[in-house]
Amino acid sequence: MDTFFFAIYPYVCLTVFFVGSLIRFDRDQYTWKSDSSQLLRAGQLRWGSNLFHIGVLFLFFGHFVGMLTPHFVYEPFIGAGAKQVLAMVSGGIAGVLGLAGLTLLLYRRMSDPRIRAISKPSDLMLLWLFWVQFALGLATIPLSGQHLDGSVMLVLAEWAQRIVTFRSGTAELMADMSVVFKLHMVLGMTVFLVFPFTRLVHVWSGFASLAYLFRPYQLVRARRLNLPAGHDRPAARRVGGA
Repeated sequence: MDTFFFAIYPYVCLTVFFVGSLIRFDRDQYTWKSDSSQLLRAGQLRWGSNLFHIGVLFLFFGHFVGMLTPHFVYEPFIGAGAKQVLAMVSGGIAGVLGLAGLTLLLYRRMSDPRIRAISKPSDLMLLWLFWVQFALGLATIPLSGQHLDGSVMLVLAEWAQRIVTFRSGTAELMADMSVVFKLHMVLGMTVFLVFPFTRLVHVWSGFASLAYLFRPYQLVRARRLNLPAGHDRPAARRVGGA
């Protein structure tokens, strides 16, 4: 099981994530959206969505940088133990915020008959998937507190770096890891596996929209109208751009 989940499964998930997203964008662009239900009930959505997005974005970039940055890069500035404590505190706060947001979103979607009626099975599946993932992440904090030297964190980072650099030995690294860490990692990889088949694809558009800030202005001209004498014609104007 270690060989499958920590040496093979990561590549299955990443392949489906990239290829599946590309195929969906090419074939089903009309489904490439977040499917917001804000018009039906905005109050709880505002709180739940904001809390969830704050938590999940912080944790995503925190995991991305923390696990894929080689130890020698940050070692002159912060030790492994101090980095782990920083990750436990900041990740714990973000995890609580995200879990609170997900709880609100789940309650809203399951308690309101109108929202429940328009919800797809994938919508509820995603919310529960993230809820369990956040709960597992918070459950790893007490375990991390038992080894504040940062040794386990270094093993997890080494595993991730071996995966992205196609090096062997990943299953052996995870053999003695706690089952809570293993479940947390497998569920995290599963998020990438289901990504192209759900509303999560709108995340790509969020990153791509950053390019909008740097696009040049567009020159928009009004259509020429047959106006009565004495009326000014609308002038061309510049719109868009940074």
